[in-house]
Amino acid sequence: MADIINSTANPRIRNILKLQANSRDRREQNLIVIEGYREISRAVVSGVILKELYVCPELDRQSRYESLISGNSGIQLFEVGKDAFARIAYREGSDGLIALAVPVYLGLADLKLSANPLILVLEAVEKPGNLGAIMRTADAAGIDVVIVCDPLTDMYNPNTIRSAVGCIFTRQLVSCTSKAAMSWLREHGIKIYAAALSEEAIIYHKVNLSGPSAIVMGTESTGLSQGWLNGADEQIIIPMNGIADSLNVSTSAAVIVYEAVRQRG
Repeated sequence: MADIINSTANPRIRNILKLQANSRDRREQNLIVIEGYREISRAVVSGVILKELYVCPELDRQSRYESLISGNSGIQLFEVGKDAFARIAYREGSDGLIALAVPVYLGLADLKLSANPLILVLEAVEKPGNLGAIMRTADAAGIDVVIVCDPLTDMYNPNTIRSAVGCIFTRQLVSCTSKAAMSWLREHGIKIYAAALSEEAIIYHKVNLSGPSAIVMGTESTGLSQGWLNGADEQIIIPMNGIADSLNVSTSAAVIVYEAVRQRG
């Protein structure tokens, strides 16, 4: 490794803090910050290119960093002292590994679908933690694609990566306008099921989700836009039997997605 970085004022430490805090810096440098062995290893397996790896030996006692750089001489490796690493660690109980990586930005034309695709569409998602939790569900359920329409948060916000436990890298993820997404779904013969709190909505487990399907979720505060409601093949609803009138969007997505998985056997 290079000489150890001990100062919190080191330019590389300061740059990592900038990348963590600002989506503009992430875009300009075309770099994202990934913390933790599990998250970094999932990114590597998914084909994400690592540019720099920061290691705190006092925390990475098993030298797991070696497996992350094996066979890749293009990664710059830096040793970081414990105090300096504490400055850039984004979470409690860090395992001493932080990577800078090149983000993957797909377009609709890049997407590859299975013979019977299941797609999740999120309109105007605003909380990084919700997007991360939904990506974990998408990975676990084997969803083909997650489409984020008109997002209000950066897909590669460190909170998204953390709450996704690296699963943001394991599914195809694309950002576009609602209009473009709806047109693409129609072109590919995928039925649109819009989650809505409306009188026309059908209970989610009473609709046929066994064919090519796109489940569309809106925000918790305002739900889906009228464009999605008008353009949907069906509006669907999760019954509310208590005083709450809605569920967290990540919970709602998991409920409906796994109903689709159940119907598909």
